[in-house]
Amino acid sequence: MIEETVKRKVNFNKLTLCRNYIRRKNFLPFHRPAMGKEEEKELICTLRSGWLTKGPKTEKFEDKIKKYVGSKYAVGTNSCTAALELSLMAIGIRQGDEVITTPMTFPATANVIVHQGAKPVFVDIKKDTFNIDPDRLEQAITSKTKAIIPVHFAGHPCEMNKILKIARKYKLFVIEDAAHALGSSYYGRKIGTVGDLTCFSFYASKNITTGEGGMVTSNNKRFTEKIKLLSLHGISSDAWERTGNRTYRHWETIVPGYKYNMYDIQAALGLVQLRKIETFYKIRHKYVQIYNKAFKSFPEIITPVTKKGIIHSYHLYTVMINIENLTVSRDTIMNILQQENIGIGIHYRALHLHHFYQKTYGFRRGSLPAAEYVSERVISLPLYPRMTEADVKDVIAAVKNVLMKYRKRVIRCRK
Repeated sequence: MIEETVKRKVNFNKLTLCRNYIRRKNFLPFHRPAMGKEEEKELICTLRSGWLTKGPKTEKFEDKIKKYVGSKYAVGTNSCTAALELSLMAIGIRQGDEVITTPMTFPATANVIVHQGAKPVFVDIKKDTFNIDPDRLEQAITSKTKAIIPVHFAGHPCEMNKILKIARKYKLFVIEDAAHALGSSYYGRKIGTVGDLTCFSFYASKNITTGEGGMVTSNNKRFTEKIKLLSLHGISSDAWERTGNRTYRHWETIVPGYKYNMYDIQAALGLVQLRKIETFYKIRHKYVQIYNKAFKSFPEIITPVTKKGIIHSYHLYTVMINIENLTVSRDTIMNILQQENIGIGIHYRALHLHHFYQKTYGFRRGSLPAAEYVSERVISLPLYPRMTEADVKDVIAAVKNVLMKYRKRVIRCRK
């Protein structure tokens, strides 16, 4: 017996899928925020109050987040990017320092390191969780290393016990990029209380949204006070503190800060969204289980893992496509799914492969093999509360049919 793999050519204009498959008539976006009448009411109330910038609702939202994650302190920002940058400033990162992070993340994680004049040092990832590999951390540490930024990919917490043990050994700070991880837990501790500082995102596609927005949580009072100061021009009091109680107070410029604060229009949305977070989580969890069950028997798909001791926030449903079993590339599969009216995302193309980081720091293909392997195979499928079960089933049908069409067909024949 001999085996011969027969490869079929892709014809985008004449895509023929399985017999019972019916293409969606309308496009399913990769994400839609879940906003309702409650958010509208809160937003109108804020607009009518006459206080739009940082004020009482921002403070209330900070307090609610602080209580939700269990931290002592929380400071609202206008984005998670701002939260990360302020956190680096708070711990004293400066020109010539090095900060370790993962290449499998949004550019903001590394960009903020560059903004401080420091060098991002990428450490390879685990192929199962897509999180930074703690067993590779020590070999990346030098005398210039000052901090580690682990990223909780898709909402699956990193191996924080190992990371913290190494950080304490070398006297490094740990800033968690938890843009995906509001609601996640690590061995009974909510993400937001584990590292020195934790940065959350409330971008439109996140598990709860304020449109744009972020938050830093911490148990360190000194870091929190510095972040609060830097987030609003470096002045001694904000407008609400100066005028909110009808008693004007003079203020001083303590340091040349930034305009990175959250404001009440954002916080108004956040207050309502936070009340819905458990409902949103249940829907996400349900859809993940439907996806996992449907793809279980498909060797072309490697579904996400959930490790022992953690609660996954299910921000993303990111699968790996086993391209070795297909006659086309991941990018071809991606384009075909888009044509089938299924919105998808790529999270992420490893940062060390991007032009800026290669040109500036000399990163090259082959240096981080696990990240490269994963980033060439990942596809994120739609996962959000505004989806219906019918939407989920449409995604499953489209993915299965595309993969079946381009599955390598093995013909067995006799000599």
